[in-house]
Amino acid sequence: MRRRNMKYLKAALCCTAAAMAAGGCGNASEDGKTQIEIVQYKPEAANYFSMVEKEFNETHDDIQLKISSPNDAMTILRTRFIREDYPDIIGIGGDINYSYFVEAEILADVSDYKGLQNINQAYLDIDEALELVPTDGTYAVPYVANAAGVLYNRDMFAEHGWEIPQNWEEMISLCEEIKAEGILPFYFGFKDTWTCLAPWNAMAVDLAPADTAKQVNRGETTFSTEYREVSEKYLKLLNYGPDDPFAYGYNDACTAFARGESAMYPIGSYAAPQILSVNPDLNLDSFVMPACDEHEGNTLNSGIDLQFCVMADCPDKEAAYEVLDFLLADENIQKYIDAQTAIPCKEGDFALPSILDGMTDYILAGNMTDYQDHYYPSEMAVDAQIQTFLLQKDVNAFLSKFDTDWQRYNRDIIRLVQDYEKEHGNAN
Repeated sequence: MRRRNMKYLKAALCCTAAAMAAGGCGNASEDGKTQIEIVQYKPEAANYFSMVEKEFNETHDDIQLKISSPNDAMTILRTRFIREDYPDIIGIGGDINYSYFVEAEILADVSDYKGLQNINQAYLDIDEALELVPTDGTYAVPYVANAAGVLYNRDMFAEHGWEIPQNWEEMISLCEEIKAEGILPFYFGFKDTWTCLAPWNAMAVDLAPADTAKQVNRGETTFSTEYREVSEKYLKLLNYGPDDPFAYGYNDACTAFARGESAMYPIGSYAAPQILSVNPDLNLDSFVMPACDEHEGNTLNSGIDLQFCVMADCPDKEAAYEVLDFLLADENIQKYIDAQTAIPCKEGDFALPSILDGMTDYILAGNMTDYQDHYYPSEMAVDAQIQTFLLQKDVNAFLSKFDTDWQRYNRDIIRLVQDYEKEHGNAN
């Protein structure tokens, strides 16, 4: 039995003043075809989805597919949710917004969708972990993932004989070795606050429990306890970047790294297209951030970049499943991988981008842990908090504010979790 809707969560979905005309999706068209509308949040993949829409409609006589890839999809979706004007399927990331949508009970249970059988269990587990409290059912079909770690210049490493570090000591030794040769170890683009999250997440998955946020919500620990080592090691990385890492944004960092101005760049795989657009000949590879003192403690920071959720109000669930079948066809997933440098959530014999060579063993083994920031509320602006911390370098002040702000911005979620614990016991 699902829980009652939470008004505060529905309000979180609807906090926007944008406007959009009602659609009328999910109905039969004038020619008798069932209309299925998808709104997906990745505008950079618009060309891919235009191709999917065209090919689907050319090969199906009974269903008319429409896919939108707007620049501000989440704002548009929230506006439509206010109006109860739901598309049939939404394409979103695996983050706190998905958590809210599950709790608000606007997503359909897709447990009966046979395509789930082919999804890597690690990504199904990630979605389950994102639920604010345990919920019966499955509410998303993971499609593709990305990963954060360290991108590196393969040719530069080969030229100098540098080895991929396996633990934190080797990471720092490598940085010292690179620096001693007059080369900048890392480039940072911390002028754009969101880039501060990439190294943070990549280290936190090694050094803090995967369910840190949930433990805090249950009153079992604090961020001051779990994030101290992450914070201290992050500061050490600053010694190996540009003199003023806050003077450069994401595009600046991508460009500088592409031109060989640093040996490494701590960012996600999603940066590869931007980097290669500057230097298509760059021999690019990646490795998992070795934040642990022992190699065995390292894990790949990978999260769901795009997943599809059927809306609870979708009038033709079988038609929606037929669309999902088409999207999940191996050839279509491969096209997406090639275009967006992505990791498939579906199991199968896919050709991964060469820039993921150093992460492939982790992917194949399912040794992956979700981004910590996927549990952070956007109102808390953790990226900006990390940026301020990196400027001020005060670990205690940063962690104290993190704990205080978490209680402020998550008051209702904490109450929800603790009420659930009182009723059901610790089931997480």
